[in-house]
Parts: sequence; C-alpha cells; structure tokens
Amino acid sequence: MRVALTGHRVLGRKFSPGALERALCGLIAEGADTFYCGMALGFDSLCCEYLLKLRREHPVKVVACIPCADQASRYSPRAKAKYDALLAACDERIILHEKYENGCMFERNRCMVDNCDVLLAYLESERGGTYYTVNYAKKKGKRIVFL
Repeated sequence: MRVALTGHRVLGRKFSPGALERALCGLIAEGADTFYCGMALGFDSLCCEYLLKLRREHPVKVVACIPCADQASRYSPRAKAKYDALLAACDERIILHEKYENGCMFERNRCMVDNCDVLLAYLESERGGTYYTVNYAKKKGKRIVFL
C-alpha cells in the first residue's frame, strides 16, 4: 500500500506528534510499504523523520517528491542542512522540475495523490496546498486518513 503525506508547514496547537506516529504505525500495520513525502518544512519534514526512524524496524520505503530541485534554496542554513540530511536518507527521489515554476508545488501534490492508495493529512485550514491536496484526493476517490 502506498501512502502520500500532506500537512501544513506551521503545526498548530491541535497537532500531536504522538498521533502522527500512531497513524504512521497503523498504516504500516495495514500494509503500507511506500510513503511519498513532499519534503516541505513542517509536517512533511516531521513525517520524513519519523518514517526514517520507523524504517529501522519496518520494511518501508520513503520517496521524496520534490517539486523543484531548488526547493530548499530559500531555507535557513539550519533548515537546509536538515532538508539535505533527510533527502540523502530517502530511498528514492522524484524531481519534477530543475527550477521553481509557478504551480510546481500543486503539481507535486497531484503526483503524490495520483501514485498513492491512501492520503495521510493534517488539515486545520480550508485554504492552501494541504486543502487543495485533500480536495484533489477526494475527487480521485482516494482514502483519506485525517490526524
């Protein structure tokens, strides 16, 4: 089973790291073996970290879905170092564009949904990329697990 991940860059007060870990473990117990991560700051990075830890005990594959090769070019030095380390540890990389292009983030999100069986979503706001991705997954008839 293939799982795509989507969530906000800023994690709100309602966000629970424990609930995220339980959701990931639950999906793995259901047979999830491939996880598509958009590699953005916030939710994506945290998912990637947890999955890389869980990979020590479970046979899961982490696929970095990168909208553009220069995705982290505007990150702070600390965030960029973390991004580079996470990216290096992923099992596979899908890079959609060499440089940022208008709409490439949404293209990345559609790519992840198109290739998944289940979408794991942390959605607190009815706007932005996460909201768009959840609605796209609904239109595609994908199962959605909300945190």
